[in-house]
Amino acid sequence: MSKLSNIFLIRKGIRLVPFRVKEIIENVNEIPQGVQMIQAPAIWDKSRKGEGVVIAVIDTGCQIDHPDLRDRIIGGRNFTKDFNGDPNNFTDNNGHGTHVAGTIAASENSNGVLGVAPMAKLLILKVLGKSGGGNYQNIIEAINYAIKWRGPKNEKVRIISMSLGGDADVPKLHDAVIKAVNNNILVVCASGNNGDNNFKTDELNYPAAYNEAVSVGAVDFNKKITKYSNSNNNVDLVAPGNEIISTYLDSKYAKLSGTSMATPHVSGAAALIINMCEAEYGRTLTETEIYAQLVKHTTSLGFDKRNEGNGMLYFSK
Repeated sequence: MSKLSNIFLIRKGIRLVPFRVKEIIENVNEIPQGVQMIQAPAIWDKSRKGEGVVIAVIDTGCQIDHPDLRDRIIGGRNFTKDFNGDPNNFTDNNGHGTHVAGTIAASENSNGVLGVAPMAKLLILKVLGKSGGGNYQNIIEAINYAIKWRGPKNEKVRIISMSLGGDADVPKLHDAVIKAVNNNILVVCASGNNGDNNFKTDELNYPAAYNEAVSVGAVDFNKKITKYSNSNNNVDLVAPGNEIISTYLDSKYAKLSGTSMATPHVSGAAALIINMCEAEYGRTLTETEIYAQLVKHTTSLGFDKRNEGNGMLYFSK
């Protein structure tokens, strides 16, 4: 690829994995059905609910004062031109990022919803604007930022969650994902919502399609592959993605659908796995070991591997 072509691809648009807003809700008090479906509460005691694990959420930002999220956010940065390009303003002006963040780590506060890992910490990296669009360069910079970031107690990012993607295979994006993995960061990505129900064609969405990324497809609450979930040989596993209730703008809640909603279930689960297994083994897990443990906690649903990969995320009671 020529240098000029590479620059064009980096500047070319990237977008949210398409999602659908089913309903906006004023008040709620529940453990969401998706969190229950993967049996996350069954290992909350052993995993300390993800406490101490930092997850970088690369998305549209987050409502930082949402009652269910304000105690979970450890830092953030804006890579877009929104808010006059202020790097310290990573507020969500779309809604998608706030919803994703809630599924990962919404706090246990006797109200609202609970995330899969309700004691994990979130590093909010805003790379997409109000319309849900952005560019590859923002994503690349955010991944590299997450790799280098250190918290107030020298915390490091252990997981990157990306519910976004594009059609172009950009070498520098691939390099950034590889660099993250080489720094023992698990990179979890939405497989994409371009599925056509054929299940025999490669429907690729980058960065999910890279071998080094964990590609997540979506199932509904009946454990059926959703018609929109991308199918290809790089799908690693599936998680609940249909009508998922989570945090939303204006301190509200919403039901959204898409592989975007399946991805944060896996990102939160990885935080639980890190705490549970590192307590058992008495050492820090490598990225390869985190992935192996993630796959260990799946169950086959009997679909083609191009649809379900290793199966549905599930923690046995």
